[in-house]
Amino acid sequence: MQSSVTLSLSQPAAASTIPKSNYTVNHSLPFSPSKPINLRFCGLRREAFSGFSSPSRSQPPQSKIHSNKINSAISASLSDNGSAPKSFDYDLVIIGAGVGGHGAALHAVEKGLKTAIIEGDVIGGTCVNRGCVPSKALLAVSGRMRELQNEHHMKALGLQVAAAGYDRQGVADHANNLATKIRNNLTNSMKALGVDILTGVGSIMGPHKVRYGKLDSPGNIVTAKDIIIATGSVPFVPKGIEVDGKTVITSDHALKLESVPDWIAIVGSGYIGLEFSDVYTALGSEVTFIEALDQLMPGFDPEIGKLAQRVLINPRKIDYHTGVFATKITPAKNGKPVTIELIDAKTKEPKDTLEVDAALIATGRAPFTDGLGLDSVHVERKRGFVPVDERMRVLDFKGDPVPHLYCIGDANGKMMLAHAASAQGISVIEQITGRDHVLNHLSIPAACFTHPEISMVGLTEPQAREKAEKEGFEVSVAKTSFKANTKALAENEGEGLAKLIYRPDNGEILGVHIFGLHAADLIHEASNAIALGTRIQDIKFAVHAHPTLSEVIDELFKSAKVKAHASGPVSEPVAV
Repeated sequence: MQSSVTLSLSQPAAASTIPKSNYTVNHSLPFSPSKPINLRFCGLRREAFSGFSSPSRSQPPQSKIHSNKINSAISASLSDNGSAPKSFDYDLVIIGAGVGGHGAALHAVEKGLKTAIIEGDVIGGTCVNRGCVPSKALLAVSGRMRELQNEHHMKALGLQVAAAGYDRQGVADHANNLATKIRNNLTNSMKALGVDILTGVGSIMGPHKVRYGKLDSPGNIVTAKDIIIATGSVPFVPKGIEVDGKTVITSDHALKLESVPDWIAIVGSGYIGLEFSDVYTALGSEVTFIEALDQLMPGFDPEIGKLAQRVLINPRKIDYHTGVFATKITPAKNGKPVTIELIDAKTKEPKDTLEVDAALIATGRAPFTDGLGLDSVHVERKRGFVPVDERMRVLDFKGDPVPHLYCIGDANGKMMLAHAASAQGISVIEQITGRDHVLNHLSIPAACFTHPEISMVGLTEPQAREKAEKEGFEVSVAKTSFKANTKALAENEGEGLAKLIYRPDNGEILGVHIFGLHAADLIHEASNAIALGTRIQDIKFAVHAHPTLSEVIDELFKSAKVKAHASGPVSEPVAV
């Protein structure tokens, strides 16, 4: 399959109720229990690190005592990054300083752990340097270009705009400058908290032992009580495709925007391919999608995907080939164009040959886990991914957890999103500091930053109906349109849909999908509701400012028909 969907969903717990507690606190347990225990599932909201929260009033006495101990450790961490046990150089060593490793490091220092992070490339990893961050800079430009080029849209607002143009190098500089700024911010935040940044390639040398340094040198050895692998991923390039970095490129090259080709083929119509199609068409390119499956955008909810295709693809200078593999792609040479040989995905018969100016390979990402030395702890990778359990503990070839070794982010393949890596890292820190925690991946949102945007959390409608059939419950769907939202109409951006998939018997939210203006920002009310176990019959009483786009989600929840009554107590009114 040449189209790779970066969002892979973990199955939720079988229990029909979703309790609100994140943790099971038991001070008699070891930090990394060897056997799974029954605990409550919930999402993890990342805390702001500008200050540290005090224990909530609902915590039991033993939790308060534990929190007081941690607060004392926090003070130590702020002054000298804590004190490691005499038998180890560090409490924690993290291999990889991307978003996942950074999130884990900051949370570790907050918990009082003496922490080091190893990075062989640059701080920030893929997201900051070759992914989320620079791509959003390019998409910000494409959004403004698209709006300025839409004469009908401008006239509807009473605006008159001359022909819009752009400076390619200026656009590229904007993306590069943003990446540099965010990279410096991440570096400075870790240095300010006393995290030791160790430069070099990291590898496991055995239990509690890590080597770092240049590959062709003996390197240095450090020891740590716990180790987290957070090495991320790289673009996946299928066999038969020759990447030259100029005319046949990956997302790493495309983000540099060294050229804007007249005609570019994009192999894969997932998140990466869709976002780059938005950029290239706004800057004047014609785009051809090459998709292995029978429909475009295979990872999205089908109804949302059809609407998105009608808005994002059909009216633009985009054509597509579905149900085909690109078996061979040859870069442009000696005045000849890029050639792409296509075969039928099912019959493997030759289908067509395309000649284009450039080709972008957007077939997903592969884990960057070579050279980690996992054989020293009897770990066998699966398709390059490091096997882990629900607590991100690395599993050996027998399927047993390797003590004190964890893997987060793209390297474990559970959910290849930067914020998922950060959440997994924070979850691991909670565990190794004595609070058992399991992250509910179904509460983690995802977004595609096209214009308009697409966002989602939880199950798609087919996934929900399959689950319902297996477990014996009913599924209902509610929808609202952006055309009924005052703020969207004021912006002249009424094209959009929000979709809620839920259980009418108990009000459980199974999934929410949004296509429309600022969909990526709107999804978090739904994702937090899933994370906290909030039911529709409760959240529909929430108040939203008017007129705001958030009322799209408000109307979505209010339109759901739930048989159960409100499940939570109603608070007494407070005089203000």
